[in-house]
This record gives sequence, structure tokens and C-alpha cells, in this order.
Amino acid sequence: MHETTAFIHSIPVDPLTGAVSVPIYQTSTFVQEAPGVHKGYDYARSNNPTRAVLENIIAGLEKGSRGLAFASGLAAIDAILKLLKSGDEIIAVDDIYGGAFRLFEQVYKKFGIHVNYVDAANPENVFQALNENTKLIWLETPSNPTLKIADISAIAAIAKAGNCLLCVDNTFASPALQKPIHLGADIVVHSATKYLGGHSDLIAGLVVASTEELGEQIRFYQNAAGAILGPFDSWLVIRGMETLSLRMKQHCNSAQQIAEFLQEHPAVDKVFYPGLKSHPNHPIAVKQSKGFGGIVSFTLKEDSLAAARRFVCSTRLFKLAESLGGIKSLISHSAEMTHKTIPSEIRRAAGVSDSLIRLSVGLEETEDLIADLRNTFDHIIVRTNKHSKLLENC
Repeated sequence: MHETTAFIHSIPVDPLTGAVSVPIYQTSTFVQEAPGVHKGYDYARSNNPTRAVLENIIAGLEKGSRGLAFASGLAAIDAILKLLKSGDEIIAVDDIYGGAFRLFEQVYKKFGIHVNYVDAANPENVFQALNENTKLIWLETPSNPTLKIADISAIAAIAKAGNCLLCVDNTFASPALQKPIHLGADIVVHSATKYLGGHSDLIAGLVVASTEELGEQIRFYQNAAGAILGPFDSWLVIRGMETLSLRMKQHCNSAQQIAEFLQEHPAVDKVFYPGLKSHPNHPIAVKQSKGFGGIVSFTLKEDSLAAARRFVCSTRLFKLAESLGGIKSLISHSAEMTHKTIPSEIRRAAGVSDSLIRLSVGLEETEDLIADLRNTFDHIIVRTNKHSKLLENC
């Protein structure tokens, strides 16, 4: 049986009514037969039937032992970081998501947890940064927003040899394309706001642990800190995941064509997409993923905030907005949006230049999206050339 078929039929039919849609148990508490004697649920912060279905589904889809659902992706990351103590160190990707950077540097740093940022596209950099205090390696692959690819299997071997945990943020690929636990990771984290939800209508985070013991440790912090996902949003994520495989096929197909279009455009300097053979780690992406995702980033030949700002404010179908992974295409300027909290010198050193633009390719017809980008290039070049030269070699 194909994985997609097995996944769809792993979503349970309600045993009480036969409903094919998972019921929403919108309740805060549950009646007990006697003190401490109940049907597995006592208080909805600790557990909820709708959330439990979601947690079981994501654990199965990621081939892990325990799934946990949180109120946001950052709440999920926060619960993982609570596994650490003062004096511990993290090795993290250098072009890390701005929200994770803020959490690392402005929250956990003051508790004595230090982070070493490296270009994880080369496993040797991870190995060289490893020391006796390293307790967690933090990967995004593809990374946000430069879409670097890290070799999960190679870095998992480094983590195992160093007796530390490997956590992979699998948001950009989703379990439809990539399964980090199968490749040796200990923990997988998702912003379920993105591809898993898929409709830009919820905020959620998911964690999957490779072992039951590790899952129980994270579950303790989920319950103790209380940043749980509510039943309605849990249901929305389940509903979104039912079409994940189908959506990802279209996202990938359109993104590949758009990346190829951008690669040939004279106004574009660099294109970042793992599906391009010019991508430095394209062979690794082919090896560990079923597809290359729906995110494409590129830089303009005029590397300035002003040039990027003009572009992102001129598209018609690509809507200027935070986030990604929904059915509608979005465009963002990383330097002024998702990575604004990262100091400019650190951001640029990681490859997030002033003109880097990130596209979240939606489910519109590919030809219409390419036409929107082509028209935007034509519009800003013609308009600007009336006054001054916008881009070199146009």
C-alpha cells in the first residue's frame, strides 16, 4: 500500500458515531468515575481526544514514537530547549529562522545556554564545532530562507558520536517529502502553521520524538508550561494534513518551474532552490527527499533594501505577507520581515543579503505565477528607468 493511502486511512473513524471526520472535543475537563479513575482524560491541558489524534497521526507520519502538539512552532521549539540546562551548548544552522534566533539569543542565552552558528551544509563544520558541552544540534533543512541542505544522516552520525541530540526542523519539506527520524534524527519539529495546516488559517507547532522516553520528557514540559494546541486548531491541522501529499506535489512542481524561470532572468543574481542542479547540495537533496519543496528564494542584481522593497510591493498574485506553505502564493523580504530580529552583519554573513526575496509558491496555475513575476520585473524596471537605473545588465 502506498504511504499516502495508508496515511489517509490512519485517520480514525469516530468509534461512537461512525463520523469520518475526527470530532472536536471542545471541553476543558472530563467527568471521573472516582478520584483518579477516568477514561484517559482528566483536564484538557494534559490531554484532549482531538489533540491526541493529531499527535498520533504526526508520530506515525514521521515514523517516530511520540507526537506532541503546541500552540505555535515557537512553543514547540521552547519545549525542546527545556531539555537543556545552564552550561549546555547548541550547534545551529547559521541562516536560522529569525524567531528561533530570537528565542535562542534573547531568552535562553541569559540562562547560560550558548549557541554556535555554523554552515551545516558542510557536515565538517558541525563536527569542528562539537565539544563536550554540546547537547543539541539544530538543523533546518531546507533552511530558511537560503534553502541550504544539510546531510541529515551524516550529521546524525556526528551527533551520536558526540552523545548529543539531533533536532531537525522539517517545516519546509514536511513529512510528505522528508523523514528525518528515518535518517537518524532524535527529534523533529514543525511549524504546523505552514504546510501541515496548509490554508493560512491557524497557528500550531508539532514535535515528534524518536523514542518514547524522549517523548515523555518533552510531554512533561508541554503539560507543565501549558502551551498546548486547542481542540479546534488540532482539528484544522488534521483536516489540512489529509491533503498534504497532493498539495506538496503541486507546490514542488510549480516551484521548480519558477526557480528555472528566475535562474534565466537577467535581473536576478542568485536563485536558491534545492531542485536546481546548480544548488551546491542538490545531490544530498535528491538522496534524502522525495521532492524539493514549495519555497524559492532569490536575490536581485541590485543588492539593496530599496530594490527588494520595490519588487515585493509590486506583485499581484504573490501577496506580501509573513508565513508560508498555504494555498495562496506569498512573497516576503527576509531582511525586513522574517529575519529582522537578526543583526544585519550576522544575517548577511549567513547569506541573507539585503535583496533576498522569498517566495512561497501556492496552488495557483504555474503559468499565472510566472507571468506575475515577469510582469513585476518589467514594471519596476520600466518605471524606474524613467528616473534612474534600477538593476545592472537589464
